[in-house]
Amino acid sequence: MEVLTEGVELSHADLALLGELAKGVTVDRVGRRLDISGRTVRRRLRGICDRIGVATAIEAVAWAARRQLI
Repeated sequence: MEVLTEGVELSHADLALLGELAKGVTVDRVGRRLDISGRTVRRRLRGICDRIGVATAIEAVAWAARRQLI
């Protein structure tokens, strides 16, 4: 299922990834928790950042938090 906000679609997996980062979990540990590699986490994070128009993971987490998605 996808979440649509401000014309941007994010999957529940995308939001889970951002939620883990918001808790201060490292990228590699997020990967282990989500059963994907750290490299995959970084690639997915870059895709999320591109879709929502931000440059960094911190900005992506803040963006999602301001919209109460995480």
